[in-house]
Amino acid sequence: MPQAFIGLGSNLGDRESNLRAALDQLAVLAATTLVRVSSMIESAPKDCPPGAGPFLNGVAKLTTALGPRELLAELLRMERDLGRDRSTEQRNAPRTVDLDLLMYGDVVMTSADLTLPHPRMHQRHFVLWPLLQIEPKAKDPRTGQPWADALAQLGNGAG
Repeated sequence: MPQAFIGLGSNLGDRESNLRAALDQLAVLAATTLVRVSSMIESAPKDCPPGAGPFLNGVAKLTTALGPRELLAELLRMERDLGRDRSTEQRNAPRTVDLDLLMYGDVVMTSADLTLPHPRMHQRHFVLWPLLQIEPKAKDPRTGQPWADALAQLGNGAG
């Protein structure tokens, strides 16, 4: 089964409980196994409205028989179940939970609803650091370059 990596984030309410609830839902997702979860790190809000609080972020590794779009639909459903309403929120507004499909196997795709790998993950310390914690040899499927190189280019905690 393909491996998928999910970025987890929360900066509204009880962040730790929000992320635990998301992980609980990932753990029981049909045709999917939650393999490993990074530790959680706090990060400053990026591209958020003024006054947005800090995020708690991590990455989960899954194996899944769901296709990339099916998995994305499940992630969006989980966000709704956990109190996030993307249809009414301002872009990058504070959120109870944010679940991003970072990578799905070696799939490279760009469409209106899904881009793989996630188009900004190479710019995000709070994505790369937890990803490399659970998958140290992970590579960008577009270029074959180790994600560790992208993290090194960011320096200490940038992004």
